[in-house]
Amino acid sequence: MKLGKIKRGTDNVPLFIFRISRSCFKNSYIIVEERIEQLLLEKFEGVDFQDLFIVEIKFNPTNKKLEIFLDSDSNLTVGQTARINRYLQNHIDENNWLGEKYMLDVSSPGIGRPLLLRRQYVKNIGRKVKVSFKEHGSDEGTLKSVNDNGIVIEKQVIIKEKKKKRKEMVEVPIAWDSISKTKVKISFN
Repeated sequence: MKLGKIKRGTDNVPLFIFRISRSCFKNSYIIVEERIEQLLLEKFEGVDFQDLFIVEIKFNPTNKKLEIFLDSDSNLTVGQTARINRYLQNHIDENNWLGEKYMLDVSSPGIGRPLLLRRQYVKNIGRKVKVSFKEHGSDEGTLKSVNDNGIVIEKQVIIKEKKKKRKEMVEVPIAWDSISKTKVKISFN
């Protein structure tokens, strides 16, 4: 903080100039994200929202866009996201957390975004997935199960026996700590 003087009429009045670092702004946005998370958890206690969960809360201070990605153990509806959007907007406006102009987007993560939570994996059992590994490479198959150690995918492999080749389905266990990201593959069959 700098202390200076500014002339106002004939009186010398102290002038305070505050230097606010970007980290101060970042911390205030983290507080907003925490408040939003708390509001959502309270909303999820309601009968119509009990199987919903937060996947991700992202705030971009540059364009003041708040993105909230929700999912459900059963089926997330457009009506649910609209009601949650209005609920959050009322609290944000009432408390002036983001100022007058901001963008609020409440939606499901969408098929193109990676699975982030175990609950998302469970919801997608039976669907085709592409698993990218932290070390290198990737693998594709049908998500068969989810457990404490990781996931199991089933995929078709070609086995060579002398001059013949045959196809066989195998289950491949994949440890959580080896997964970089997993995306659900869109199937048009």
